[in-house]
Amino acid sequence: MGARRLSALNARRWQVFKANRRGFWAFWIFAVLFLISLFAPFLSNDRPILVSYKGELLFPTFVDYPEAKFGGFLAKTDFRDPVNQEEIAANGWLIWPPIRYSYDTVNKELPSPAPSPPASSLAREQACIKYPAGVNDPNCAFGNLNWLGTDDQGRDVIARLVYGFRISVAFGLILTILSSIIGMATGALQGYLGGWTDLLFQRFIEIWVSMPTLYLLIILAAFITPTFWILLFVLVLFSWTSLVGLVRAEFLRARNFEYVRAARALGLSDARIIFKHLLPNAVVSTITFMPFILSGSVTTLTSLDYLGFGLPAGSPSLGELIAQGKNNLQAPWLGITGFLVVSIMLSLLVLIGEAVRDALDPRKTFA
Repeated sequence: MGARRLSALNARRWQVFKANRRGFWAFWIFAVLFLISLFAPFLSNDRPILVSYKGELLFPTFVDYPEAKFGGFLAKTDFRDPVNQEEIAANGWLIWPPIRYSYDTVNKELPSPAPSPPASSLAREQACIKYPAGVNDPNCAFGNLNWLGTDDQGRDVIARLVYGFRISVAFGLILTILSSIIGMATGALQGYLGGWTDLLFQRFIEIWVSMPTLYLLIILAAFITPTFWILLFVLVLFSWTSLVGLVRAEFLRARNFEYVRAARALGLSDARIIFKHLLPNAVVSTITFMPFILSGSVTTLTSLDYLGFGLPAGSPSLGELIAQGKNNLQAPWLGITGFLVVSIMLSLLVLIGEAVRDALDPRKTFA
């Protein structure tokens, strides 16, 4: 049991973290939102989650079924087609996600030209009056209404927010983790070895950080279409320097401590001294900065998408939604929605960062 319990130091840190109520609740809100976004295909999709047809269970979320299976002739079934819905309802049943749009689904039954304003209860009543059957009407069902409107291509704003939030956070997390690992490893080598190694690395970093990242991305976009992984690779190349200085300073300070000298005298290898004795102390201080690095990574992707140098066209993106708001001032819901989602997400990350900073501060108490 004792091995499973938190150490006294970590228990104190957890209590200090919980004592920061804003950061504590921000952490849980952000965690729940990200967890929900991971199941985006089950929350927002133009395909049913589960279909029972003539005694057979089908999973359209994962498998593309030809329309011939339901008596049609297309290569892929359009489950939003009322004809297919009637065929399935006559021979089984289907379960839809709460929002019946994916991020790239174009609503062809809009009550007004795109970008269409947010739906209202009146719009639903009018749609159901127009189509008394209701069930097969693409505008009548609760999940078919565009509650936050559509963008200028007729795509549902909520669906694009759900998928865009997932991509933004996933991109930021991967970028933060990879850049932190590279930066910490570089800073550790510089600080521990010192001398010419430290000097040469410092000169290299000074040259490297002076390179114009945005211009390089513009040049890259002229030759190839930046995908998620290409964009991530390029940004990792230029963002790993954020923690180098902090880790280097920690290693320069601690490498001549008595316990490090004792470890050398006992014959421990440099790798063991770095990973077992020095790196844990450096990690404590670097963790404080990671929520802020994450918020910076999300902001970078949002900015690139806003400028048109980010993810490929059509990808669910918060930056692209904000850009649509700028280009469609007659549709204020686009810019307002994108701004609110980005600002709330970044505010939550900043509050989490403040709580982590307090938890790792030895001067803070939770009393």
